[in-house]
Amino acid sequence: MISDPRAPLHQLPAMTYEQMLEKVRYEGAYPTPERAEEAVRLVIAGLGRQLTGDERVELAARLPFEAARVLTAQIPDTEPLTGWAFVNDLAARTGTSLATTRWDTGTVFSAVAVLAGPDLLDRILRQLPSGHALLFGRAELTPAA
Repeated sequence: MISDPRAPLHQLPAMTYEQMLEKVRYEGAYPTPERAEEAVRLVIAGLGRQLTGDERVELAARLPFEAARVLTAQIPDTEPLTGWAFVNDLAARTGTSLATTRWDTGTVFSAVAVLAGPDLLDRILRQLPSGHALLFGRAELTPAA
């Protein structure tokens, strides 16, 4: 059986890990690349504990290899966290303030949103509990009662 020769064999991420770190460092105003990498690893690991299924696989394929490895090394939680609980969980794991953790999350999720693209991000947000859209820099719309 021959596969379609027009189909790409492997989709390469839209940016390298170094470019992702630089984007996060610049947008988050982090003083060093090491601080940006710390934020990326923390937030991507947290996201890896939340995502399951096709969305997890597709996001991993779009992330730079180093970030994808952090994402997929996590075992998904049985109960996904709301956006606020997600930030609280990350803050508790690191001992940092909620404000710093919220900043880190928004900055890293901004880069993840670019790599995911709008369609995959929509599917990810449908999978996650309320509050995550705001962390990704999107309005969270709810149906009228």
